[in-house]
Amino acid sequence: MQLLKLCSSASKLLTGATTGRALIARTLASNPAPMERLLQVGQQRINIVEAGTGDRGVLLMPGALGSAWTDFKPQIEQLPALLPNHRIVAWDPPGYGKSRPPNKTFGLDFYEKDAEAAAQLMEAVGLKRFSVLGWSDGGITGLVLAGTKPDVVEKLVIWGANAYITKPEAEIYEGIRDVSKWSARMREPMEKVYGKEGFPQIWSAWVDGMLNLYRKRDGDICKGVLANIRAPTFIVHGAKDPMIVPEHVPYLKEAVKSTELVHVFPDGKHNIHLKYAEEFNKLVSDFLRK
Repeated sequence: MQLLKLCSSASKLLTGATTGRALIARTLASNPAPMERLLQVGQQRINIVEAGTGDRGVLLMPGALGSAWTDFKPQIEQLPALLPNHRIVAWDPPGYGKSRPPNKTFGLDFYEKDAEAAAQLMEAVGLKRFSVLGWSDGGITGLVLAGTKPDVVEKLVIWGANAYITKPEAEIYEGIRDVSKWSARMREPMEKVYGKEGFPQIWSAWVDGMLNLYRKRDGDICKGVLANIRAPTFIVHGAKDPMIVPEHVPYLKEAVKSTELVHVFPDGKHNIHLKYAEEFNKLVSDFLRK
C-alpha cells in the first residue's frame, strides 16, 4: 500500500512538472525572439534589445560600461514570459557597448544626460510612460529619470545604486581602477566589448568621473531629485554588496517617499539579478504586475 502511495505521489509530481514545463514552453513560444537594432535618438545611435509584445514598457538600465546582453541576459530571456503585458527594452547607454562611437564622456552631468536620452529613446519606440529596472549606475540614472520626469516613470526598481558617494566608496573606485588586477571572469566580458586596450581606458575615465563627483559636488550624485519621485519604488539589495556602503538602502527608503518594498538577499553581492536570476525576476515581475 505504501509503495502504491509513493508511486501515485511521484506520478502526480511528474505530471505537474510536465504540465509546468509545457506551460512555460507555450508562453515562450508565444513571444518572438529578442530583436536587436540601432535606433537614432537625437544625435546618438542607440543599440537596444526588445523582447515581448505587451503595450506596457520596461526599460532595463545596465551598470557602468554595461550593455543589454552583458548585464541583463536572464531578464531579456525570462521577463517576457513573466510579464506578458509588457515590452522589455534593454539598452546600451550612449557611449557604451554598441552605442558607439563616440565613447562616453564622464562630465558632472553624465547621469542627467543618460536620463534624458532614456526618455527620448522610449518615446521613439512608442512608450512614453514605462517602468525602469536600474542596476548600479543604471539605478542612479533611473533615480534621476524618475525624479526629473516623474510623469514618465510608471514604476521603479533599483539595486546596487547610491544617491551620493562616501569616502570609502571613493577609495573603492580608485582601488578597482587597474583592471589588470580583476579576475578573468570579471574582466573578459568587458574586453570582448571594448577590446583589451580600450577597456582599461574607458574604465579609468569612469573612475575619474566618479571621483570628480565626489570632489567637486561633495559626493552628491542626485540627492536633490529624490523628493520628486512619485513612481512606486522597489529597492532590492545584496547584503554583501562590496560596491556600496549599507547606509544607502535606509537613506533611499527614507528619501524616496514612494518606496513600497525593500528586499534584501542576505548572501547577495552586487550582481544579485544575475546570481539569483529566477528569484529576482519573480520578485520584480510580481511588483510590476500589481
